[in-house]
Amino acid sequence: MSAAIIFVILLVLMLTGMPISISLGLTVLTFLFTMTQVPIESVALKLFTGIEKFEIMAIPFFILAGNFLTHGGVARRMINFATSMVGHWYGGLGLGGVMACALFAAVSGSSPATVVAIGAILLPAMVKQGFPNKFGAGVITTSGALGILIPPSIVMVMYSVSTNTSVGALFMAGVVPGLMLALFLGFTTWYRARKFDYPRQPKASALERLKAFKESAWGLFLIVVVMGGIYTGIFTPTEAAAMSAVYAFFVAVFVYKDLRMSDVPRVLLNSANMSAMLLYIITNAVLFSFLLTHENIPQAMADFMIGSGVGVIGFLIMANILMLIAGNFMEPSSIVLILAPILFPIAIKLGIDPVHFGIIMVVNMEVGMCHPPVGLNLYVASGITKMGITELTVAVWPWLVSMLIFLVIVTYVPWISLALPRALGML
Repeated sequence: MSAAIIFVILLVLMLTGMPISISLGLTVLTFLFTMTQVPIESVALKLFTGIEKFEIMAIPFFILAGNFLTHGGVARRMINFATSMVGHWYGGLGLGGVMACALFAAVSGSSPATVVAIGAILLPAMVKQGFPNKFGAGVITTSGALGILIPPSIVMVMYSVSTNTSVGALFMAGVVPGLMLALFLGFTTWYRARKFDYPRQPKASALERLKAFKESAWGLFLIVVVMGGIYTGIFTPTEAAAMSAVYAFFVAVFVYKDLRMSDVPRVLLNSANMSAMLLYIITNAVLFSFLLTHENIPQAMADFMIGSGVGVIGFLIMANILMLIAGNFMEPSSIVLILAPILFPIAIKLGIDPVHFGIIMVVNMEVGMCHPPVGLNLYVASGITKMGITELTVAVWPWLVSMLIFLVIVTYVPWISLALPRALGML
């Protein structure tokens, strides 16, 4: 009964157009003050202890690093390197876009940042070379979603905070699925370009490729700093985030010199705004999780599902459908912070690996970012392409289908997610 009341209150508040974070907080306070005897002191204490986690510090640092790189010309150099490698194939610039998104995802941790950084440069170039606007928009909108699957990923940090799963293991688990999804999207791009005979670029010489690599090397080296540092045990993921922010500042200001010192305060302020917004959502989600646990709702749902004979396959089908539906209305951070405390205990009771379940959640979030009505990547791409959301939705469907096929594969083949962290001794 209490579960129904909690979710009805939350749904009513969300339908009024209230931000998710405030809806979560108000739901908790309304229920606690009217239907329980929980003292106000315990709520205040939970607010502080809930976000008093070392892993949360990674979020502002990864946001700051991504902002320095977005403003610092790193994306342009990555695009040049990617197109020099694959530009001579069918849909060369589009394939370069997929590869550039995968590379930029490995340094930014954010999907919208990847769409902005790569799309703002690549889309005008694709239109100029003769590609239809829809094709370019489809490539960038969906490839930008790699930003939350290829590590480092802000959404993975949030899942870790919600479920106490190792951030390092999640990061390593995202590498193979991220590369596989990039191949899926790349194949879709190549197939459609070949089918409609879209333009190709002249094949770059070895010297041109070497020059493009040299120019982008400083940006690419950040991947080595973050992933190498975590893998070798030199840094924790949070320390790697801090290192990436310092390194991104150094590269943007002193190496590439695309960012002036006078621009740094603006980048810091933008990063602080975004970090504050995410931390506010996390704070309210921690309260919501506390309420669910206090009312024993996740445990009751787990016992019910196991008692009704729903196996692993059935649960994963229902979890995927629920997360895809949630993707219609909420952005990834909110979905993870609301659904992880509910679904995670059930997954654990059914024997699903917590790291594998985290990757399933992240892939679902990626799909949600690319379809209406709340797909963040669609809105970002709409701002760049000046296309309407309906037109963009039609443009992305071939890539969206390949993402859904990939979701099914990664859901039922745990090895894809778990092979690398197991090989590195993280599981």
